[in-house]
Amino acid sequence: MDIGSIEGVTRICGESQGFLGLPLRDGVRVCSVAGQQVPFMTTAWFPNEDELAALNAGAAIHVQIDGTVPAPMMLTVGPVPE
Repeated sequence: MDIGSIEGVTRICGESQGFLGLPLRDGVRVCSVAGQQVPFMTTAWFPNEDELAALNAGAAIHVQIDGTVPAPMMLTVGPVPE
């Protein structure tokens, strides 16, 4: 997957540590479990040609998380580019 620039980007993480830099958009939402005003970050990723073919053939999306305790997360599909 290739890192994309999310609409409304609010900051870029990791660049000063030597990583490519991850553009993200900060937000706040209401969660029925965690309560009011839960902060979240959204990033955009684009599959390359081989990955897109694998997804269209039924392959799953795998999420790798550093550490041993994952934070709550959601995967969604962004808007179709114009």
